[in-house]
Amino acid sequence: MSGIYIAAAGIVSGILGAMGMGGGGVLVIVLTVFCNYEQTLAQGINLIFFVPCAVVAIIIYSYKKLIDWKIAIPFSVMGCIGAVVGSYLTSYFDNKTLSVIFGIMLLVIGLKELFSKTK
Repeated sequence: MSGIYIAAAGIVSGILGAMGMGGGGVLVIVLTVFCNYEQTLAQGINLIFFVPCAVVAIIIYSYKKLIDWKIAIPFSVMGCIGAVVGSYLTSYFDNKTLSVIFGIMLLVIGLKELFSKTK
């Protein structure tokens, strides 16, 4: 895959991630489908990619006073616990199973967003 496409996928993932829309979904799909990386490797690359993007987004959102820290901190702590558990559980699945689980999750979330009513 051309470096231009990889750069474009990285930029789109960063923008979506900064907007809170899960840019990692785009990045993992590009890495697994178009670059032929294994699911676990793509997820690891996504996690490394996510850290600086999240830091930048936190700084900007915090500056604009768009973060309710009383809600964000407990969710962050539980998210970290979930990340540890999820990382541990991935060792029990092969790449094919992880790909299927990831695909099902994307489909369910996409359908929910498509058919949910906005406030």
